[in-house]
Amino acid sequence: MSKLRWGIIGTGLIAKEFADGINASTTGELSAVASRTRASAETFGDAYRVPHRFDSYQSMLDSSLVDAVYICTPHPMHAEWSIKAAEAGKHILVEKPIGMNWFETMAMIDAARVNDVFLMEAFMYRCHPQMRKLAEIIRAGAIGAVQMIRASFSYAAGFDPANRQYNNDLGGGGILDVGCYPVSIARLIAGAAQGKSFAEPIDVKGVGHLGPTGVDHYAAAVLRFAGDLIAQVCTGIGLNTHNDNIVEIFGSDGKITLPDPWIPSRWDRSPAKIILKRHKEKSPETILVPCADDLYTCEADEVARNISARQAPAMSWDDSLGNMRVLDRWRAELGLVYESEKPARATNLTTAGRPIQFNRTNEMAYGTVKGIDKKISRLVFGCDSNHTWPDTAVMLDDFFERGGNTFDTSHGYGNPNGACEINLGSWVKQRGVCDQVVIIEKGANYHNGNPRGLSIELLAGLERLQMDHVDIYMIHRDNEQVPIGEWVDVLNEHLSSGRMSVFGLSNFTILRLQAFAEYAKKNGKQNFSVVSNQFSLAELLAPIWDVFLVSSGDRASRQWFIDTQTPLFPWSSQARGFFLPAATPENRSNAEWVRCWYNSQNFARKSRADELAKKYQVETINIALAWVLAQSFPTFPLVGPKQLSETRSTLRALSIKLTPDEVDWLSDG
Repeated sequence: MSKLRWGIIGTGLIAKEFADGINASTTGELSAVASRTRASAETFGDAYRVPHRFDSYQSMLDSSLVDAVYICTPHPMHAEWSIKAAEAGKHILVEKPIGMNWFETMAMIDAARVNDVFLMEAFMYRCHPQMRKLAEIIRAGAIGAVQMIRASFSYAAGFDPANRQYNNDLGGGGILDVGCYPVSIARLIAGAAQGKSFAEPIDVKGVGHLGPTGVDHYAAAVLRFAGDLIAQVCTGIGLNTHNDNIVEIFGSDGKITLPDPWIPSRWDRSPAKIILKRHKEKSPETILVPCADDLYTCEADEVARNISARQAPAMSWDDSLGNMRVLDRWRAELGLVYESEKPARATNLTTAGRPIQFNRTNEMAYGTVKGIDKKISRLVFGCDSNHTWPDTAVMLDDFFERGGNTFDTSHGYGNPNGACEINLGSWVKQRGVCDQVVIIEKGANYHNGNPRGLSIELLAGLERLQMDHVDIYMIHRDNEQVPIGEWVDVLNEHLSSGRMSVFGLSNFTILRLQAFAEYAKKNGKQNFSVVSNQFSLAELLAPIWDVFLVSSGDRASRQWFIDTQTPLFPWSSQARGFFLPAATPENRSNAEWVRCWYNSQNFARKSRADELAKKYQVETINIALAWVLAQSFPTFPLVGPKQLSETRSTLRALSIKLTPDEVDWLSDG
C-alpha cells in the first residue's frame, strides 16, 4: 500500500509532536502543513521538512497532495474543519476532545459517514499496546470482579485569561483539555470488565471550581456503571498532580496500577508497566509492554491500518460519542456552559462555518395551508427537546438545509425557563431565515388551560421567540370546562391583532371541533384552519403522559378529516418507536410501548408494514410514516429526530408513494 500523505492543520506544540511521529512512520509521510499565516506555515515546514505549505486551511483541503489531515486547532474549530475536511474527501484525525460537545461530535461523525471518509479522535494513549494488554488482563479476571477505578490527569498552568487553557472562547478548562483522558479510560476499563470495548456510565456526579473566565480550574466526578462499578476521575489545569496522574483499578481479588497511562514509552521508549497485585500473593507482578515506536507514530499507523473501515478500534465513533456525552454531563454538574454554546453568542454560520443554505439536498416535499403564504414542508420538526443551543443549531441547521422549513414549539416545552422557545427564536433570528420558515406555536397548557391563560402564554411565547407574530397558533389541549365560544372569541381577538396568521386546535375531539366550527359560522368569526391530534398507523391504546390527549386514529375521525379536508398536523406520527425492530410481543422492557401500543391489531399492522418495507427496500418505520403522508386528506406529520441519522431516516418516507390499496391494506388487512 502506498504511504498515506498527511497534511497538518495548525502549527502549535501538538502539531510538532505529530510531525515527529509521522516522520518516523512507515505507513505515512508528511506532505503538507496549513496555517492561517504564510510565515507560520513556512517556519513549520522548514523545521519538519514539509514539502507543501499553505496559508489557509481550506486551500490545503482543496489540494490533491493530501490524503489525510491531522486537525490540532483550538477545540472550538475542530467541528468546522473536520466537516470541511470530510466534504473535501480527506480522512481525518482530530485532536481530543473531538468536539466541544456531543452535538458537534455527532455532526462531525455524520459528515464522515455521508462523505465516506475515515475519522478518529486522537487519543494517542489508546493506540499504545498497553491498552490492549490491560483489557486482556481485565477480561481474563486477573483481579476478579472490577469494583473501583481511580484515574487522574491534571497539571498547573499559570493563570492567564488569554491563554488557551483559561480562555472561555477557546474552550478552556480541565474537563475538555485533559479530563477526557480519565473518562475515556474509565469507560474502556468498565467495558473490558463487561466483555465489551467500552461501557457507558449510568450516573455521573461532578463538582469543580470555576475561575474568573468561567472555565473549570479543577474538577472531579464519580461515574457509576452497571453492577455498581464506580470510577473516580479528576482533572485540572490549575492543580499540579503530576506524581498522581496514574490509573488504579480495584477488583475483588486484587489491584492493577498503570504508573504512566497517558504517555507511555514517550520519552525513552522503555516498556510500559502494568503492575498487578493479587491479594493472595505477597509481591506484585510487573507486566512489561514494549513499544518500539513513538506514541504519535502508533497513532498515525492506527489510522493507516483502518482507513478502509473508516473508523479504528482504538477510538471508534460510538466511543467518542459516549465519551463526549459523559463530559457534557460532568460540565452540566458544574453549570459550565461555554459562551459559544449560548444562543446570545450565535451567528449566521452553521457548525460547518458557512451561511445556512435552504434545501441544499432537494429531499423535501411541500404542501399549503389556506392563509399561509409560504409553502409548508410535509414534515414538521417538533422542537420539544432542543433544550440547549448546540442541540438546536446542529439539528435545525440540518433539517433546514434538507428543505424542512416548518417548526413546532409550545409554551410548555422546556419549562420552567422556556428554553425550547428561546432557542428556536434565536436560531430563526441568527440564521436570518424568518421569511423562509413557518413557525407553529402552541399554548393554553395545563394550569393555563383557559382564554386568559392562552393570552398569557401567547404573549410570553412571542417574547421568547423574539417575534411579533407566528404563522400558526394552536390551543395545545382542550379544556372541556371552557365553553367553546370562549375559545373562538379569544383566538379571533388575537388573530385580529395580527399575532398569528391562522390558528388551529390541538387535542380536540371531533365533537368539540364541530362545535367550534358551528359557533364560528353562526357568529361570523374565523374558523380554525388546522388540527393537531395524535395519528399514526398504530392505534394509540392508552395515554402516553399523565393527561389524556386526543387521538384521531379511529375510522370515524379519519372519515371526518376526509370529508372536511382539514389539514392534520399529527403528533407521535411514528407511534413513538413502535415500528422499530425492538418492539416485539416478547420484548416488554419498554413500559410505554406495552401500555400504549401493544395489542394484536397493532402488531398485525406492523407485520404488514414489515412486508411492504421489503418491497420498497426501506425500514418499517419509513412505511409507517409514509402511510400518514399518503392519507386522502392533507397531513403534515410532526417528527422529533434526536440525531442526524434519525432525520435522514425519517426523510426516506417522502420517497415512498403508497397506493390507495396499500394504504387500506396497511390499516385493515
